[in-house]
Amino acid sequence: MGGMGDQGGRVSRRFWLGTLVGVTAALALLAAGCGGGGGKSSKGVTALPSSSCSDIYYQGGGNADYLIASDLPLQGSGRTQTVQMTEAIKFVLKQHNFKAGKYKVGYQSCDDATAQAGKWASEKCSANANAYAQNKSVVGVIGTFNSGCAEIVIPVLNRAPGGPVGMVSPANTYVGLTHGGPGTAAGEPDKYYPTGKRNYIRIVAADDFQGAADALNAQQLGLKKVYILNDKEAYGQGVATDFKNSLTQLGITVAGFAAWNGKASTYTGLATKIKATGADSVFLGGLICENGGKVVKDLRSVLGKSVTLLAPDGFTPISAVVSGAGASAEGMYVSVAGQPNENLPANGKTFVKDFGATQKGGSVDPYSSYAAQATEVLLTAIANSDGTRTGITDQLLKTKVTNGILGNFTINANGDTSANPVTMYLIKGGKQTTYKTITPPQSLVGKA
Repeated sequence: MGGMGDQGGRVSRRFWLGTLVGVTAALALLAAGCGGGGGKSSKGVTALPSSSCSDIYYQGGGNADYLIASDLPLQGSGRTQTVQMTEAIKFVLKQHNFKAGKYKVGYQSCDDATAQAGKWASEKCSANANAYAQNKSVVGVIGTFNSGCAEIVIPVLNRAPGGPVGMVSPANTYVGLTHGGPGTAAGEPDKYYPTGKRNYIRIVAADDFQGAADALNAQQLGLKKVYILNDKEAYGQGVATDFKNSLTQLGITVAGFAAWNGKASTYTGLATKIKATGADSVFLGGLICENGGKVVKDLRSVLGKSVTLLAPDGFTPISAVVSGAGASAEGMYVSVAGQPNENLPANGKTFVKDFGATQKGGSVDPYSSYAAQATEVLLTAIANSDGTRTGITDQLLKTKVTNGILGNFTINANGDTSANPVTMYLIKGGKQTTYKTITPPQSLVGKA
């Protein structure tokens, strides 16, 4: 998931982060257990602040040696999706009897969202990052979900005492977190790793793969003239740029490239402008929580049903798209970096069956499978390490998975996965239906 910051994109986010400097020391004190509900010893490890994190989950023998945390937005339109991801993490931990080799591991689920924002918030990501860094019990983080939050957390954990602290993301797709390319900012990705050592990996395809896959889907749908929108933020601009570059390589006309304002009350004027170009389709590069439902409604009301609507994984969970756009979402294509559950290999299908049996209705969101695999990767790194933060991070960058929940894959020196499928979902009858999975060729990805 590439979701980035609040209104105004990268520049305003940097300014906002600058204003946080004055409170960073206070946050660090809170994180170290000098207030805010953190710092209490429980089950052999020091708990993270209760203001953001759950109680420690540990049912193993004796006391836990270490803590791992997940950092996900647990408030807002995607709550059902991310809460189930935390349940998947617990499920895997319990399967392992809370052990990673000779080490015993407890877990806390931490929320990087606020009720006011209804999504991830810069100040929560910063506070959480400081809490993880300063709590010596924490040896790894599963997350983040949104790439903008990762931009904040990665460098803090990179400089952590005794670290870096390793991160495994089951969802981040913004290219600049791990490597450079079109749509990324100057200095990326190196500015996220101030020590010069990498401490972050992701197990999903980056947006250069997603943009290329979306372009191939447009080509296979027979689309000839695509208007591209973005939500003014780095994720949205990045995936929209990757999509645009891939369309150009495929010889598909880009009818226009513009932004929508997530705080606007209507988008009929924008839709009228798009209609005048004769576009046969519109790509919405951004987040559903940036008033995406209203954008879809107004596009559909002006453009009609004949114009195809496309969106990347910022428009998940798809239930939130349907909730926000109603019948206007019908026939829309939404891409998600990763395999659908029905395409997972044997061990993946077993996980979906067994974990699904613990969930109401038996439904398992694809991101839960990725959260489970991220947990397996982190536990393996801990088991293969010398038990230090640095040792665990070193092992994360050596990840090689065989017959895992997601099948076989390796992690390269940048922290990227070798498995890069992107699945297209079609909204049909108000439901998410799997349309097809595309793994774009490197020749197209390289131009994205």
